[in-house]
Amino acid sequence: MSTYKIALAGNPNCGKTTIFNSLTGANQKTGNYPGVTVEKKEGSYNFKQSKYQVIDLPGIYSFSTNSPEEVIARDVILEEKPDLVVNIIDTSNLERNLYLTVQLMEMEIPYLLVFNMWDEVQKRGCNIDLKKISEAFGAEIISFVGHKGIGVDQLKEKIFTNMGFKRRNLLHYSHETESLIAEIENVIKASTKAYENIPDKWFAVKLIEKDSRITTMINNYGNIKEEVDLRIEHFEKKTDEGSDIYIAEQRYGFISGVCQKYVRNNVELRHSVSDKIDAVLTNKVLGLPIFIALMYLVFKLTFVVGDPLMGWIESSFELLSGFIEGFWAEGSESLLKSLILDGVIGGVGGVVVFLPNIILLFLAIAILEGTGYMSRAAFIMDRIMKSIGLHGNSFIPMLIGFGCTVPAIMATRTLENRKDRFTTLLVAPLMSCGARLPIYALIIPAFFPSVMQAKVLAIIYFSGIALAILLAKLLRSTIFKGETETFIMELPPYRIPTLRSILMQMWSRAMIYLKKAGTIILAISIVMWVLVTFPRTDKFAEYYAEQETLLRKQNLTEKVLNEKLEELQMKQQSDELAYSITGRIGKALEPALKPLGFDWKIGAAMIGAFAAKEVFVAQLGIVYSVGEADEESQTLRDKLKENYTPLIALSIMLFALISAPCMATIAVTKRETNSWGWALGQLAGLTLTAYIVSLLVYQIGKLMGF
Repeated sequence: MSTYKIALAGNPNCGKTTIFNSLTGANQKTGNYPGVTVEKKEGSYNFKQSKYQVIDLPGIYSFSTNSPEEVIARDVILEEKPDLVVNIIDTSNLERNLYLTVQLMEMEIPYLLVFNMWDEVQKRGCNIDLKKISEAFGAEIISFVGHKGIGVDQLKEKIFTNMGFKRRNLLHYSHETESLIAEIENVIKASTKAYENIPDKWFAVKLIEKDSRITTMINNYGNIKEEVDLRIEHFEKKTDEGSDIYIAEQRYGFISGVCQKYVRNNVELRHSVSDKIDAVLTNKVLGLPIFIALMYLVFKLTFVVGDPLMGWIESSFELLSGFIEGFWAEGSESLLKSLILDGVIGGVGGVVVFLPNIILLFLAIAILEGTGYMSRAAFIMDRIMKSIGLHGNSFIPMLIGFGCTVPAIMATRTLENRKDRFTTLLVAPLMSCGARLPIYALIIPAFFPSVMQAKVLAIIYFSGIALAILLAKLLRSTIFKGETETFIMELPPYRIPTLRSILMQMWSRAMIYLKKAGTIILAISIVMWVLVTFPRTDKFAEYYAEQETLLRKQNLTEKVLNEKLEELQMKQQSDELAYSITGRIGKALEPALKPLGFDWKIGAAMIGAFAAKEVFVAQLGIVYSVGEADEESQTLRDKLKENYTPLIALSIMLFALISAPCMATIAVTKRETNSWGWALGQLAGLTLTAYIVSLLVYQIGKLMGF
């Protein structure tokens, strides 16, 4: 069976992903391109005794080098040399989409044109002469209705018949440009072989465009660089215009000429129904309230609908733990048992329990993207977010962060600009997630009167928002320094996305979380298990066994005896935790934590909270010998009130707010940035910030007499 490689290229919102899903079905895999965070989608299908490997290139407007997406798309075409590039065109926005097609033609590679959204063209009575346009571009054209899946078999047939046919560059530049191209071709031919298997004319055109990647290929040949620069400088003086702009104008001139000849009634189709809808949805008065209402629905869907499913998953893992525990005798302290139950199953459960949130989040995002509303959301929020150096789309992940930071960080995939994306995912943990709420619910009623409780909770939440704004501004003026990306976004027409496309997009992203982040989280879970389990000693078991024997010899009622035995068990757990690596680290950190008002017990609980923030409450229950406490435990609240002040309580909550929410957050940051450096940098940065803020609050509070 022969194997062929196909690349799908096109503008954002042209329907490329829908066509990719129609061709490949379930035979897909998703990851990232090496060294970058740009998503890589690959799939395959069989047709006429041959296998076709399909690469879904990032959506781009041009093969320049202004973004990682553009560089990747161009490198795949030039270096991996697919047997055919299928260029997907949004026919309702023909002239804009054909700019990429012209550049494909300049590369002189095999390509096929797919005029998608053909049904919209027909509805508006727009007449397009496909035969003449095909002749003008020297490539075959097929009309297609991607969102209905109409024409998939015909597309496969056309791919089969067009495989490997190189196209000629039929674009005729001006006389001055053609002369300059010929001169540069002669220079590079005579002096270097810095490029291979790249058309001479295309290479010369890219040099004239001052393409940074192509220019670097001749930088080591000083004489060539000087000769090329001299000719371009002379050309720009002669034309009184930048050579890159001049080339772009001639491409657009070619496209405009083709469309004027062979397209009749070519109105901007998307400005009909879509503009009427936009008059309401992007209205200056109504746009923001409607957007907030929709985001609230996304939030409700992700977390309210997801909560029962999360509970079901937790119950399933509890049943699994109970079943496996049955293989050991009651009360067994087997290390293997502890590793499987607390390390492996606990770690896997910590990953899988978020799956409903992930699935529902990306279901909502897929629907918003598929309908075309996501572009409007960015447009509406851009003015507000731009004031803090972020993109309009940054608002959505930050909003989701109030439910859970893990899906919030994954939602930054909607941001194309690397600076915006990294800034957003680095500050997203400052949105107080649901896992922190048990900490607040335990501490606030213990230290603050009922009349103050809502105000204190509001202070905590707004402190996270304010700090996120400050840190975003700091990051955008230092590490990610540069002008905020100009908001230029084509608003696609509203469409009804296909159910298949939505489900496949949702599931592929959920699988990324399970396959990649899950393995990291499992490893960290085992490390956390080691920290609370070792070193081990028999002295506590022996001592408390003696105490149990003495208790049983006393003439106590069964109820009192059981209470005393439970109290002994809790004290043993507390002593064992203090003796463990976690307890020892907590005690070792106590001098550093004391200026924040913390003791070793708070330190040990904070270490446990790295597994998941809600573990903080359970760890405090152990160190204070009150058993398996939750946020409503009055006994634990009383213990805390005996040992700490309201000022210390506020310091604790601020530290819990600002420090990394959990190990899952760090794992997903690693996954999304493709770098342990950024993940560990986020962990260190948030921890340091939490320390500084808690220190200032506690010390200033003391000076003020609190």
